[in-house]
Formats: sequence, structure tokens, C-alpha cells
Amino acid sequence: MPKSQVRKKKVYTPPSDIRPAAAADSKKPSPVWLPATAVILIVVGIAWLVVYYLSSQQWPVESWQYWNLAVGFGCMVASLGILSRWR
Repeated sequence: MPKSQVRKKKVYTPPSDIRPAAAADSKKPSPVWLPATAVILIVVGIAWLVVYYLSSQQWPVESWQYWNLAVGFGCMVASLGILSRWR
């Protein structure tokens, strides 16, 4: 049986004229404050929740009642949003 001919595939090269600014921007490293801020927000959020539970729901702000949970978890969610920008 005869053997079929092997075809060479062309190597794909992306066009350089489409969004050259985006390619240059993606290689820029993140600033130093970004991960530091995220870690601080995580620590503040966890500390806020721990203080709230250990003080029998009287501290950090007694009049906020269960909104203290929103503040603690909000800090941690904000840190996740910041970490999504980290390169």
C-alpha cells in the first residue's frame, strides 16, 4: 500500500499590530504595596471577627451588631479582589 504524503504545518505567529500596548503592559510586575495591602486586609478581617466573637459580640462596634461580620468578611473579600491584580 502506498504511503501518504506528510504535510508540513506552518508555525503560527501572532500579528504584532493588534493591541501592542496590552502585550507590553502584561509583562510589568506588580507594585510592592499590592500583596502587602492584601495581607494586611486579611489580618484585619480575621482580627475583626475574632475580637467580635471573643468579646461576646460587644466589640469592635456594639451598635453594628451583625454588621461586624460584614466588615470582617468584607475585608477578606477585598483582599481577594486586590490579589486578583497580582502578577
